[in-house]
Amino acid sequence: MPELSRLDDSFTRWDALLALVMTSFAYMEGRIDPPSSAHRLTPDLLAQKARDEIGFVVTESDALLACAFFRPEPPDFLYVGKLAVSPEAQGKGLGRLLLATAEDIARQLSLPKLRLETRIELVENHATFAAWGFVKTAENRHAGFDRTTSIEMQRPVA
Repeated sequence: MPELSRLDDSFTRWDALLALVMTSFAYMEGRIDPPSSAHRLTPDLLAQKARDEIGFVVTESDALLACAFFRPEPPDFLYVGKLAVSPEAQGKGLGRLLLATAEDIARQLSLPKLRLETRIELVENHATFAAWGFVKTAENRHAGFDRTTSIEMQRPVA
């Protein structure tokens, strides 16, 4: 049975968490430009991210299956970032579990919407997030690019 845990000072498996993110984002290689910011992560940077944001991990037995980081953006949003589900655990509801957790946190913080960004090339992600109630609200471009590189999607907190 998967277990949801908040990332805090008792968590020590930052190397394994980095491996989860990299494995989960591997399908993007060669598809997105610029490359994912996940390539800049290190175990120490993930630990700092968990201190700066609200991180959660889903485990089963000793395996790390999924994670997400949430960042309050008052007055309107809880930003959902680095949502990662291991390829072996995809389709088992772990992404929905993490989004339900995001909604709980947003309600606690009186933030009325969830916000995320996904790369323009990853149309399957657009479809998944749309099925989860997100709608496209903006097109963005990374510094130095003259074309859209990502889209923003939002969803009201239920």
